[in-house]
Amino acid sequence: MTRWWPGSLFGRILLVLALGLALAHALTFMLAVTERSMSMRSAMVGYLASDVASSAAVLERLPADERPQWLTRLARRNYRFVLAEPLPVPASQSALALLVAGAVAEALPPGRTVQVVDPGVPGTELRLQLRLADGTPLAVDMDEPRLQVSPWVLAALALQLVVLVGLCAWAVRAATLPLNTLADAADALGPAQPADPMAEDGPREVVRAAAAFNRMQQRIQAHLQERMQILAAVSHDLQTPITRLRLRADLLDDAPLRERLHADLAEMQSLVEEGIAYARSPQAVREPAQRTDLRALVESIAMDYADAGMPVQVLHAVDGICDTRPQALRRLLCNLVDNALKFAGSAELVLDRQGAQGPWSVRVLDHGPGIPQAELAAVLQPYVRLEDSRNRGTGGTGLGLAIANELAQALGGRLVLAPREDGGEGLDARVELPG
Repeated sequence: MTRWWPGSLFGRILLVLALGLALAHALTFMLAVTERSMSMRSAMVGYLASDVASSAAVLERLPADERPQWLTRLARRNYRFVLAEPLPVPASQSALALLVAGAVAEALPPGRTVQVVDPGVPGTELRLQLRLADGTPLAVDMDEPRLQVSPWVLAALALQLVVLVGLCAWAVRAATLPLNTLADAADALGPAQPADPMAEDGPREVVRAAAAFNRMQQRIQAHLQERMQILAAVSHDLQTPITRLRLRADLLDDAPLRERLHADLAEMQSLVEEGIAYARSPQAVREPAQRTDLRALVESIAMDYADAGMPVQVLHAVDGICDTRPQALRRLLCNLVDNALKFAGSAELVLDRQGAQGPWSVRVLDHGPGIPQAELAAVLQPYVRLEDSRNRGTGGTGLGLAIANELAQALGGRLVLAPREDGGEGLDARVELPG
C-alpha cells in the first residue's frame, strides 16, 4: 500500500470522493472552456469577415499614399492589416483557415481572391492575403486566439469544490461514526464488566447493527455468567466430599497410605480453592473504588509476607495516591507474589509511575526459571501450565496468573509478563494501572 493511501476508512472514502469531485470539476471546466472557445471562434470569424470587407472598402476609397496611416486605425486586438506582397506558400488546409477564407470571400465583392496561409511567424497563427480593387496587396495577420478566464470564475470553482469536499467529509464522518462506536463498544466488552448497550438510533442499517450487537453482548454475558456459576458450583460442591475423604483417611492405620491420601486431597483442595477464586475474580468490579496510598499498600503486603518468614522485599516505591479498588489490587499482587515464591523462592516489589499524571506500574520480580518468550501470553489463560518451567511437580494449578489477569482487567489495567530487564533469569510481572 502506497504511503499516500489513508489507513482509515474515513480517509479512504473522503480521498476517493475528493479526487472524483476534483476530476469532475476539471472535466466540466474543460468542456465549458472548449464550448466557449468554439462559440467565440465562430463569432470571431463572422465579425472578421465583415470587418475585413468594410476595412478593404475604406482603404480602396483612400489615396494610396494615405493608406499606411490608416492601417493602425483599422487594426484590432486579434488581427492587424499590412500592405505586403503575398507570401509564396501554399494555402493552409486547417479547419480555421478554410472557415475564415470562405467567410471573407462571401463578405467581399464577387471576383475577389482570398487566400489564407500559415506565415510561420511566432505569435501569428494565420495570414489572410487578398488584393484591393486597384490590385494593391493587402494582408491580415491574425494572432493566435487566447481564451481569457476571469479570476472570479476560478475562485468560484475553487470555493464550490471546497464546499462540496466539506459536505462529503461531513457525510462520510456521519457514515463511519457508527463503526467507531461499534468498535468502542466491542473493546469495552469484557468478562469482568458488561459494557453499556449501544444506542439503537440512526439509519436503518445502523439500528440493525446496534441491535444485533446488543443481542450478541447479552448472549456473551449470559454464557460467561453461566460458566462462572458452573465453575463456582462445582468447586464449592467438591469441598464436602473432600472433607469426608480427609476424615476417612484419618481413620486409616497405614501411615504411608494416609500421608499419600492427604497429599492428594490437599492438591484437590488447592484446585477447588483456585477454581472458586477464579470464578470470583470478575466480582472485583463490585468493590467501590477509593483513594488508595499505593506505597503503603505495597509495603504492607511485603511486611505481611516478611512477618510470615517469606523472603519478600520492596526494592523501590514512589509516593502517590491512586483511585482504585484496594482489596482487588491486594488479591492481584498477592497472587503474583505467591506465584514468585512458589517457583523462585523469593519476590521483589517495585512501584513506579510514568510522569506526574501517568499510569502506575507495580512490578513483581523473581529470580526463578522464568517463562519462555513464546508462552508469555498463553500462561495468562486458565489451566495453562508449562512443563519445562512450571511443571506439575511444583503443585501449580494453572489458575494463578489467569486470576491475576482477570483482576487486572477488572481494575481497568493490564498484566504484562516479560523477562527481567537486568538480563538475569527470572520473571517480571508488571501490573499497569490507570493514573
